[in-house]
Amino acid sequence: MDGEELVLPSDVQVTIINKNVMIPIRVVAENLKFKVDWNQQARTVKIQQDQQTISLTVDQKQAMVADKQVTLNTAPQILNKTLVVPIRFVSEQMGLKVRWNNQDKIVYLTNTSKEPAIDPGKSSGKGDSTSTAQVTDIQFANNQLVLSTDGAVQPIVTTLKYPDRLVVDLPGATFGDISQPLDQGLNGKLDVSGYPNVTEVRYSLFKREPAQVRIVVELNNVKNVQYSHNLIADKLIIDLNVAGDNVTPAPVTPVGDSGRKVVVIDPGHGGSDPGTISITNKPEKEYNLALAHKVQALLLNEPNIELVMTREGDTYPTRPERVQLANQLNADVFVSIHGNSVKSAPQATGTETYYYQRSNSKELATIIHQRLLKAMGLRDRGVKNGNLEVIRDTTMPAVLLEVGFLSNVLDEELMSSDDVQMRAAQAIADGIKEYLGL
Repeated sequence: MDGEELVLPSDVQVTIINKNVMIPIRVVAENLKFKVDWNQQARTVKIQQDQQTISLTVDQKQAMVADKQVTLNTAPQILNKTLVVPIRFVSEQMGLKVRWNNQDKIVYLTNTSKEPAIDPGKSSGKGDSTSTAQVTDIQFANNQLVLSTDGAVQPIVTTLKYPDRLVVDLPGATFGDISQPLDQGLNGKLDVSGYPNVTEVRYSLFKREPAQVRIVVELNNVKNVQYSHNLIADKLIIDLNVAGDNVTPAPVTPVGDSGRKVVVIDPGHGGSDPGTISITNKPEKEYNLALAHKVQALLLNEPNIELVMTREGDTYPTRPERVQLANQLNADVFVSIHGNSVKSAPQATGTETYYYQRSNSKELATIIHQRLLKAMGLRDRGVKNGNLEVIRDTTMPAVLLEVGFLSNVLDEELMSSDDVQMRAAQAIADGIKEYLGL
């Protein structure tokens, strides 16, 4: 929305029904900041923004906008005990402009009251006569960011933390006939898979009036970064001297014909990525690692299990690296450990488990979830299908555990207890063994 990614809670699922993107009503309230009133008895929801009011009813295509009745393409529905509504209808009625990128499945929302007036012939960000330069090429190689422009630029280079990144702003610049792809929101990314200390290089038309291109180099496991830049003819060259943690997981060769099962335990986040911050101001990464170490200690005693950790300390293997490790090992089971959080709803509580579409993953998720529920004694939030990278791109049965809510006082107290962690670890280990038939 307005160029900023809306990061949704892990238990929020956006879905497509009859070619309509549907969002949970809590996204409307928490992220779009509209006022929402839900009438459980009448199964109606009223959404308000300034003087505009929309009334929707579950399973009915007829809606009221102010005092006028309109017909929806798809009726609001309740999925997994959550009310979902069509994002285009709600957003457009509230004065937002909606664009859909079908290739990447991204919805772009723009607040038209804030959107600058742009000559329609120049709305792509290319050829703006007020700009001093156009960016025509962006490359990253040999730890150098190389930008080609058709005019003079005065870069502003800054470093930011959490996560560590280098930000290059080019005031007065737009995109020309750039070699790299741009999506409808005038954003793009480079392939940096060969650079372990660089997670991502992304670029965008950050501002339109005045124009400004921004390039962000997101860094991985970086202790120190130094940079210098040079202007050579039409090229801006930024050299990165990056000192990293060198934490790419070392491959572990499973025992070939021994019959041992390979289990990968993944403590979520770590290093420069703290995860969520608990209600007592502690990073999720510490909880994930503490519980994972207890699971590790239990499974190392199992003669029929080859145990591998994606991280042993406060380091940050990227999500693709975690996936690659498990796939290279041809692991039998992958378990990712996390703590949940909804800071805007500190009353949220419970344990939930995610799998991705594969039936064997659902079986693993169900077995571990039932044991973990008994160990934690928290509300059962269910076993859910989730489109999460570490369980989607792994090729073996894989689950992601949201053990409890670090944003809830009582949940966090339980989750931080060594005794409860030990019970949870035993539940996870026993669930893995049951699934593997050990």
